[in-house]
Amino acid sequence: MPAETTSTPGVDCHAHIMLKSAPLAPGRHSEPARDVPVEEFIAVLDAHGVGRGVLTQPSFYGTDNSLLLQALGRYPERLRGTAIVDPTISEADFAALRRGGIRGLRLNWFHRNTLPDAGGADYQRLFGLARDLDLHVELYLEGAKMPDVLAAIRKGGAKIVIDHFGSPEPATGVDGAGFRAVLDAVAAGSTWVKLSAPYRLGGAAPQPYVDALMKAGGPDRLVWGSDWPWVSFETGRTYPGCLADLQRWVPDTAARDIVFRRTPGAFFGF
Repeated sequence: MPAETTSTPGVDCHAHIMLKSAPLAPGRHSEPARDVPVEEFIAVLDAHGVGRGVLTQPSFYGTDNSLLLQALGRYPERLRGTAIVDPTISEADFAALRRGGIRGLRLNWFHRNTLPDAGGADYQRLFGLARDLDLHVELYLEGAKMPDVLAAIRKGGAKIVIDHFGSPEPATGVDGAGFRAVLDAVAAGSTWVKLSAPYRLGGAAPQPYVDALMKAGGPDRLVWGSDWPWVSFETGRTYPGCLADLQRWVPDTAARDIVFRRTPGAFFGF
């Protein structure tokens, strides 16, 4: 699909940059296979007519957001970011992240045997700071664990973005308790979902999830991300293929324009 057919730039809402030399966090479940500098991402956007991007902090760097912030500082008109932070971060440091182009905080709680207490005092304080500074909470979590965690985050009052369709359980699909919790949150107007990384769905077809999400909240509650450079799933992926996925999932041109341009452009503060 032609990525730029209107004057409003398209937005890729989920991508990563990484350097093998950057310090890695303990307990990580992945690591960079190669250097992926921000200039390469900008070149990919330019080659495919996508105007803007949102860089998501990889879990393997933990709370060291320095590489991410350097990238945002180089391209402040084109990039925004989501950071991973310690829940005890100071209000001043949190505000500094926002000034640096961060628009959300990421809870990458995927592949964890024990989850942090999203309902505890530290995280509820963090969610309150996000709400007050108009930052969102980005959640990546298995669908089976979604109901309780999502309820705790919603209690904090911040906007929420759910990664990768909500990671529904393949065995239960659209009827799973986790995905139903995501649909309820979307319908309530407090939550957005990324249409991204269909290869992370355990072999399930993404279209039923897209259709259910569209029914729950319409295109105004959806954004798209390429998941570039497809960490741990690099083989066979192309950026044009990711754009074609979006066209297939959301065939209506007007609705796709909302998902690809209008909603993310406003949501991430471009």
